[in-house]
Formats: sequence, structure tokens, C-alpha cells
Amino acid sequence: MTDDLARRIAALMPRAKSDLAELVAIPSVADPRQYPPEHCREAAEWVAEAFTAAGLHDVHLEETPDGSHAVIGHRPPPPGAPTVLLYCHYDVQPPLDDAAWTSPPFELTERDGRWYGRGTADCKGNIVMHLTALRALGDDIPVGLKFVAEGSEEQGTGGLEQYVPPHAGELHADALLVCDTGNAAVGVPTATTTLRGLANVVVTVRALEGDMHSGMFGGPAPDALAALIRILDSLRDEHGGTRIDGLDCDGSWTGVGYDEQQFRTDAGVLDGVGLTGTGTVADRLWARPAVTVLGIDCAPVVGSAAAIPGTARARVSLRVPPGTDAVAARDALTAHLTAAAPWGVKVGVEPESTGSPFEAATGGPAYGALDRAMREVYGKPMSFLGQGGSIPLCNVLAQTFPTAEIILMGVEEPRCLIHAPNESVEPSEIEHMAHVEALFLQNYAKAARS
Repeated sequence: MTDDLARRIAALMPRAKSDLAELVAIPSVADPRQYPPEHCREAAEWVAEAFTAAGLHDVHLEETPDGSHAVIGHRPPPPGAPTVLLYCHYDVQPPLDDAAWTSPPFELTERDGRWYGRGTADCKGNIVMHLTALRALGDDIPVGLKFVAEGSEEQGTGGLEQYVPPHAGELHADALLVCDTGNAAVGVPTATTTLRGLANVVVTVRALEGDMHSGMFGGPAPDALAALIRILDSLRDEHGGTRIDGLDCDGSWTGVGYDEQQFRTDAGVLDGVGLTGTGTVADRLWARPAVTVLGIDCAPVVGSAAAIPGTARARVSLRVPPGTDAVAARDALTAHLTAAAPWGVKVGVEPESTGSPFEAATGGPAYGALDRAMREVYGKPMSFLGQGGSIPLCNVLAQTFPTAEIILMGVEEPRCLIHAPNESVEPSEIEHMAHVEALFLQNYAKAARS
């Protein structure tokens, strides 16, 4: 049966590539300031039609509180069978610098055996993984299914998080497959068990009533951008590690580690450039807060004037590990930024989004069924890893469905370069993880009957 399922999935891979090409061609960036919202609507309708054809019932679009559309569907369980929720998202990150792409970001391009394009991995590759698994099973789907495809995950505006609690009945399941992560490396079967939370703020520094001529006033006049640089620099110690007053920044990771050289390769660290912080890579990545300056508003180099900046601002992101409250972390970050102001400059900190960290319970029957499926497909046991990214929805799901098992898996291994130029996916990961998903559904149904 397993060999037959593998053959069916292999035969479906040309269709998977075609589907992914169609999806990648839709620039479904859920930010109307950058792309028309009609593109997201087009992607949502594509998903609804595809999953209807794959055997789900009543697949339709639901508007969520942030204005985005979730695609919702279901398939009733056979008598006595459990129900599994399948999650993915159809919105994507903007392509950033088009010039940095080797091929057009919204055109699927095969190169060196990988498929390139925005969303090929995050998360349209996981959409295609779901479709391939369901098509391979056909009418022989042994569990009930709930399905939700989110439309604004990359923007962090919380539409689905707000939608879930009042619609718990239509989304309730015994196991939730949150397919927006992936394996530790190609061919290494992995479930993600922890996620960092996040706390984003915008800090604004005001020093002058307006920009002033640097020749006439430079020297004694306080420079808002220089003050901002000092404030941001205070968030790191001499090794480059995150240091925020009132926040524990010395946690240790006890799970499977992350080889330092492999990390350097995965992260694209240039030769001769050191990693920041101390401790193991896993400590820094999965067990400690990590601060990043996402953007700074200041004059561009080309076109800048000989003027002292009167105002400057930055967007600061803080990732927080399990065990750290995201709101408390945001408050500590805000207090630190304010206290670090030099020369009496005026500092304002505006909170943006927060998301709590997540840690999965892994001892239930769904995890057992997944491990068996991964062993069959990959020939090795499932690994448990942390992930530095944040999926706030996981906490909402855990709170709304406290008895459900939540599993994070997917096709997004490190070489995918999600969120960066030249995002790609390894086709074999789509094939193998679709096989894992199909086997998991079969194994989970058997476990429920035994």
C-alpha cells in the first residue's frame, strides 16, 4: 500500500509543478499599499476551487476581521474516525528587491533542480503538498478533514487569529497540521516543536524642530539619527548578543542542536564575518530573545542634503522564546529604548504587533502516527527542532482547542530562503512530505480504531 501510494504521488508531481506555477504567478501580497487586493482574492478563489476538486465540501471564502479572506472547507469523518485540520496560507511576502532575483519573483523557474519564485516554499509549496496528498488518497480519505487557508499571515494583522475563537465549532479537530514550517534539511524529517513569539515597535527620536543646515549648526546641534543609532546599539552587548534591561537573554536549548558551519551556510554569512552573541547557535536561535532593526527612516544617500536630521525613527523587532511573555518583553524593550536616549532627545515608542511563543506537546497519538509516517518515507526517525520564526495562530489554536495535538511541518527547509530574494523549494520535499501527510492520515485513523 505504501509503495502504491508513493507511485501515485510521484505521478502527481507534474501536476504539483503546474499548480505551483499558477499560484506563484499570482502576486498575493496582503498589503494594499504595495499590491492590489484583487490578487489575494484571485489566490483565495484558486485555492477554493482546487480543494473542492480534491474532495473537500462547502469550500468557501470567509472575511476575517482584518479584511482578508480565509478559505474554509471540510470533509466529514467516517464513523469512529478522528478529524484533522489542514492549515496553510496563500499570501506571500513582497519580493523586496526585484534586482536581487536571478529570475522573476512571480514566475516559477526551475534551476539546478529547484523551483524558484516567491511563495514556492512559504507557503504555496505547502498548499501544493496538501493537494498532492489528498489527490493521492482520492476517495479513500480515512479521517474527517477541516481546512483553512489564511490570507494575511505574512502581514501579521491577526485576521485569522480573531476569526478562530468565535468559529471554533467549524474548525474543531483532534489534530491540527499547521503546515508553514519544514525539515531541518532536505531529507531530514522534522516536526517543529517550539516557536519564538514577537514584539514589534516603532521608535521615534526627535531632537530639533526640523532639519537644520549642518554647516551652520553642526556640532552643538543634536543629531536625531546619531541619537537613534546610539539607542539601537545599546540593545546589543560587545559580542553582538541581544541585551535588554529586565529581560532574560541567557537561555539554553536542550533539544537537537544546529551545527554552526551549517548555520553559516544556511544563513549566507560571508566568509570572515563572525556570528553574533555567545553560546550555541541553538541557544541563540531558539532559547533567547533576538532583536533586529527591520528598517530606519532617514534620508537616502543619493539625494541627501547637508542637513542635521531633526527626527529619525526605526522599526524594531524582538523575537522571544518559549517561557517569555511577549507583552512583558515588549514593555521591557520600550523601557530600554526610552531609557537609552542620549542628550535628552525626545523618544516615543509605538507598539505594533505582539505574538506569544509556542511549545507543542508531543506525546499524543498524532505525533506517534507522524513519526511512523516519516520513518516509512525517509527511513529515519522524526527530529524535533525549534524555529526562530513566529506563528501567533498556534497559540490561538492551543487556547481554543486545548485537547488537540498541534503539529508544525512542511516543505520549508533552510535552503528555501523564505522571505528573501530567490526563494525556492526542493521538489522532492513536496513529494516526500505529501507522502508523509497521506501516510499520517492513514496511520492516525488506524491509531484511533485500535
